[in-house]
Amino acid sequence: MSDRAAPSAHPAAADFFERARARLDLDVPAALTDPTARGVRRGDLDLDPVLWERAGVSAIKPAAVLIPIVDRDEPTVLLTLRTAELASHAGQVAFPGGKIDPSDESPVAAALREAKEEIGLKPVLIEPIGYLDLYLTFSGFRILPTVARVKPDFSLTLNPWEVKETFEVPLAFLMTPDNHQRKTRDWKGIPRDYYAIPFGDRYIWGITAGILRNLYDRIYGA
Repeated sequence: MSDRAAPSAHPAAADFFERARARLDLDVPAALTDPTARGVRRGDLDLDPVLWERAGVSAIKPAAVLIPIVDRDEPTVLLTLRTAELASHAGQVAFPGGKIDPSDESPVAAALREAKEEIGLKPVLIEPIGYLDLYLTFSGFRILPTVARVKPDFSLTLNPWEVKETFEVPLAFLMTPDNHQRKTRDWKGIPRDYYAIPFGDRYIWGITAGILRNLYDRIYGA
């Protein structure tokens, strides 16, 4: 667990977005499509990088997710609960997002398209700010998360095949490292460490929690 200073109990929207704009940009890393390219990467195994080789993981499929920071007096993060019928990560808490299609002009465009398709979040309400570090997953994806400011006066229409419900979590809670738990579970005989961020009856873990931890590191880290 990091010993860096946590944000104040209720980070003002202006402070968060000012930090995000200063620390992030929309330059697409070459490593999104070129696994041999240099660059900072995070991932399901970044708590123990040596295990990537043992696990035989090959993350080669470019994907994008949207991290929607709702611009309220006390900012929140808009999250989804995936349906139980999905082929992967069923029933888990997630960000809107998915594979980058050839027709997508950029990872931002892919994230905005997915957010509209999954939860009906209109692009006109979304202000993309910048990308986090590339996030590699056990399921083979190279995810580029887009941090974005979302106007709070939205209404959503959920795709019932993909999203069971949406909910918001206070940004201050998610950006408090004391709320970031380290867990271990077996994956094909390999002990896998991961982050978990329980919030009431919601259990945020795995990819989503790992990306949120990266958000904390990038925005509030030294």
